[in-house]
Amino acid sequence: MSVKTENSAIRPFAISTPEAELGELRRRIAATRWPEKEPVPDHSQGVQLETIQELARYWAADYDWRVCETQLNSLPQFMTEIDGLDVHFIHVRSAHENALPLIITHGWPGSVIELLKVIDPLTNPTAHGGIEADAFHVVIPSMPGYGFSGKPAETGWGPERIASAWAELMKRLGYSRFVAQGGDWGAIVTDFMAVQAPSGLLGMHTNMAGAVPPEVSKTLNVLPTGEKPSGLSAEEEQAFDRLSGFYTTGTGYAIEMGTQPQTIYGVADSPVGLAAWMINHDVWSYQLIADAFAGRPGGLSRDDVLDNVTLYWLTNTAVSSSRLYWENKTGFFDVKGVSIPAAVSAFPHDLYAPPRSWAEQAYPNLIYYNKVDKGGHFAAWEQPQLFSEEVRAGLRSLR
Repeated sequence: MSVKTENSAIRPFAISTPEAELGELRRRIAATRWPEKEPVPDHSQGVQLETIQELARYWAADYDWRVCETQLNSLPQFMTEIDGLDVHFIHVRSAHENALPLIITHGWPGSVIELLKVIDPLTNPTAHGGIEADAFHVVIPSMPGYGFSGKPAETGWGPERIASAWAELMKRLGYSRFVAQGGDWGAIVTDFMAVQAPSGLLGMHTNMAGAVPPEVSKTLNVLPTGEKPSGLSAEEEQAFDRLSGFYTTGTGYAIEMGTQPQTIYGVADSPVGLAAWMINHDVWSYQLIADAFAGRPGGLSRDDVLDNVTLYWLTNTAVSSSRLYWENKTGFFDVKGVSIPAAVSAFPHDLYAPPRSWAEQAYPNLIYYNKVDKGGHFAAWEQPQLFSEEVRAGLRSLR
């Protein structure tokens, strides 16, 4: 019987998109069949027609994928096989001596693109208001089924397995000591890395803490019917109310992908369908995106949004990325059992801002906690300078 051997080589990687694929994308956008305008004056029924039509107009007429492709190709990109699957990653080493290796994991509907703005502030802190001692070597992998990484042909690629693969990646890169960071799915993967505590992992930083106590989590259902737990402080009650609202009206995409991800063929077939599906993640992020396409840019530009959506389209990862929701067996915000050093940053427009009391219970070795005054769910993308400062401060004591 032959045994398959894994190719542990690290291969350089570059993107080269055929022009025909970009022409076909524009053709499909132009061929979109539109529904009527929503009969409500707000976002309560989902992505508004005016927003998505302006996105489509800009995408087909003015957007240039080659700018993003050139940016990605200017970075050191690689591919390596881990646990039978090709993993794509960006690896930028700092020029500063004694830089600390850091692996950062993106989320959904994100990709490595949501983390591009923080690479230079983290690897080259002296150019961004930091000091040499704060420098990191940065590793940013694409999760299985996302971007240019392989698409699993078998079940079992949940966040725990990804966490284990990331530990192998850091070992393969020759890092005997390192730290980890994540938001959204990246936060869950990072929590599980910390639970597994592989050799060399010094600690972690999260901007979506898994910190909701079990007695609170059990009342947060998709359609909450339970009463609010008693004994909550004002800060804890605010966090509960925010999460309760999100579970009630904001998780439709997660329910579909968590139960029958293969059903979303329309999202794989229609560029505009894909874009609408992706920009409707949460009400605060949606408003930021809608403002960009209404000529009121805040933390994200039109090109930021479309770089990410176009990556999903060109790699045909609408369905493969969604299977992570099906694979996941744990609550997004539940306590995972981390005992190694952990740092928590709470952004005000995230899905919830974990109170310090919850963070201290969830991360008994809490080395840093801070509530910042701006930024939302995709903090590295929206507020790269502030995010970078938080990562530096949160992990400084582990150097």
